[in-house]
Amino acid sequence: MNGGDEVVAASTGSPQPLDWKFSQVFGERTAGEEVQEVDIISAIEFDKTGDHLATGDRGGRVVLFERTDTKDHGVSRRDLERMDYPISRHPEFRYKTEFQSHEPEFDYLKSLEIEEKINKIRWWQTANGALFVLSTNDKTIKFWKVTSQETNLVARCRRVYAHAHDYHINSISNNSDGETFISADDLRINLWNLEISNQSFNIVDVKPANMEDLTEVITSAEFHPTHCNMLAYSSSKGSIRLIDLRQSALCDSHAKLFEELEAPGSRSFFTEIIASISDIKFAKDGRYILSRDYMTLKLWDINMDSGPVATFQVHEYLRPKLCDLYENDSIFDKFECCLSGDGLRVATGSYSNLFRVFGCYPGSTEATTLEASKNPMRRQVQTPSRPSRSLSSITRVVRRGAETPGVDANGNSFDFTTKLLHLAWHPTEHSIACAAANSLYMYYA
Repeated sequence: MNGGDEVVAASTGSPQPLDWKFSQVFGERTAGEEVQEVDIISAIEFDKTGDHLATGDRGGRVVLFERTDTKDHGVSRRDLERMDYPISRHPEFRYKTEFQSHEPEFDYLKSLEIEEKINKIRWWQTANGALFVLSTNDKTIKFWKVTSQETNLVARCRRVYAHAHDYHINSISNNSDGETFISADDLRINLWNLEISNQSFNIVDVKPANMEDLTEVITSAEFHPTHCNMLAYSSSKGSIRLIDLRQSALCDSHAKLFEELEAPGSRSFFTEIIASISDIKFAKDGRYILSRDYMTLKLWDINMDSGPVATFQVHEYLRPKLCDLYENDSIFDKFECCLSGDGLRVATGSYSNLFRVFGCYPGSTEATTLEASKNPMRRQVQTPSRPSRSLSSITRVVRRGAETPGVDANGNSFDFTTKLLHLAWHPTEHSIACAAANSLYMYYA
């Protein structure tokens, strides 16, 4: 951690590093099987209870999974642990249903194809046994209701929120009021009432009068988990703005600005590109914001805007290869991030279908590298000293024919064609779901 080894999460004593184990996989690839582009997973989201999981793919489909290992007892796994009930099984999900959320379209006005790929999924509150899901592609948001009818599950599109974005939608986020949500594209953030699909309010607009003056774009946006008047959005310049909807109808001015000043003399052609934030997430209590840029994970205290309280090195070994990464567009890959429900750990993805878990509690040295496979720890090596916060502590990856691996400082090769962009942490347990191409892998600790 850099700076701010102050209180990052309220805890007594230092937790032990988690021992991650494989739980299950859906859509596992057989050796040599070719992955169809439409089957690649593009979004993952747990609901608030953790009993349901949704994925979206590039083919515009949404697939729902439900938790099965707690049903026999009728109480949650956490309650069973509290009662010292012997838990012999790991968290287990099963396929529930799937539906076609979006279809490819064509914008005749702009002569542009609008692909069906699901960019984001958000769960809405469950009511009367029905499940509700918001899903979006680049242009259109849809609200789905999934209900049981006799022996079948039926998904019906309740509302379509369209024609509100000129640029590609990168985020949707529910408000804690249960009535509104936001959608964000490169230049604007709109506020919607769930019940009204033909009208939204533009609350952030960073579009300059002359587009030649454009210097930064919005990359991610999320509502505060408990304060319905607050939301945060990140930019391509590496800054995060916290805004208060009570201050004005158009929130062009921010309540707080979070950014890290660059070191003198460190600027290069790539500085701004790698500073761009690809994802932000609020911690469950809303006190901290986790951000992911190309090189690092950063944890910010919303009460301290002087800089991040912790920085975790994810891709430092790639710094000498930035030219190559720029040439093959890998430098623009958008990795997501997530926090554990207790706020003590953070996670994000990397190349070669690897993902990293860091402890962010005071004094933590926890830094685990796992692979999205049935043996997640096979690339771990034991180091007697403090774990390195880079990918250098991974054993050599076997090179395969058509791949284009990079090499870190220790000579370990990495495959830039396989990347783990999407992952989600269960809201109450140490369980992570992550996507490797068309496969959904789940792990628990």
